[in-house]
Amino acid sequence: MSKESIKLVTRNRKARHQYHILETWEVGLVLTGSEVKALREGNASLSDAYARVEGGEAWLFNMHIGPYGPSGPDAHEHKRRRKLLLHKQEIRRLIGKVEQAGLTLIPLEVYFRSGVAKLKLALAKGKRFKDRREDIKRREADREIGRARKNR
Repeated sequence: MSKESIKLVTRNRKARHQYHILETWEVGLVLTGSEVKALREGNASLSDAYARVEGGEAWLFNMHIGPYGPSGPDAHEHKRRRKLLLHKQEIRRLIGKVEQAGLTLIPLEVYFRSGVAKLKLALAKGKRFKDRREDIKRREADREIGRARKNR
């Protein structure tokens, strides 16, 4: 059996700090040629990106894909909305879950799997300030325990 090659392009670092991740999906992206080449160079950012279901289709908003030099000035819009490729059943499930109060769709990472651009999409619930502080305390406590074990 051959392993699938996975090349990470970008990751949404703030997502796990600001949201409780409930469920994840691997989805495809509809991209132009210059966008794919820019992604291969690592020219992308998911910092303000989010997804929505509109008209029975899933869309990704505010994902920034930088310019690809050789393609010229009219290559692609940097922050256009991009279609996400999901099965109809998955989209129906998403619609039902997103309509619940406080749930949203956020992209976690963009990567290439066997040469095809993929996006890890998550159903998430926003964390309150108190929850974020508790996570920080828990992380620091785990570090202290690790240091104590190491020195022991």
